[in-house]
Amino acid sequence: MRAEAEGEGQLGMLMVGNVGVNRVRGDCLDFKNIRTLQQMVFQRPGGFEATVKGYFYQRARELDRKLARRTIAGERFHPATRSLWFFQPSGNCPAQWYNQWNTGRYKAHCFYSPTEQDCPQV
Repeated sequence: MRAEAEGEGQLGMLMVGNVGVNRVRGDCLDFKNIRTLQQMVFQRPGGFEATVKGYFYQRARELDRKLARRTIAGERFHPATRSLWFFQPSGNCPAQWYNQWNTGRYKAHCFYSPTEQDCPQV
């Protein structure tokens, strides 16, 4: 969460955590058969960019673990409540990304959520 959104503050990191938990819970779209957070983070393609590009080597701090436990326990934050995707565009958030609808922006990141039909578990 920190590697993907440290610049977004604690709320931004929590939203990235929401996306990760949603991918594991969803068992849909690009995330079928993803059963653990570790599988989700290192998924190829589709895992978290920090692990793909290998540019984050810092250990989790106690704050990072605390934030992760909150998302695992079920805390959800709009616009990431049901999101499976997030990214940082150079301009405005596109209305759709990977056929997912934009649910909002928090600071630099845009969040995208599936339809109820595509992913009812999220």
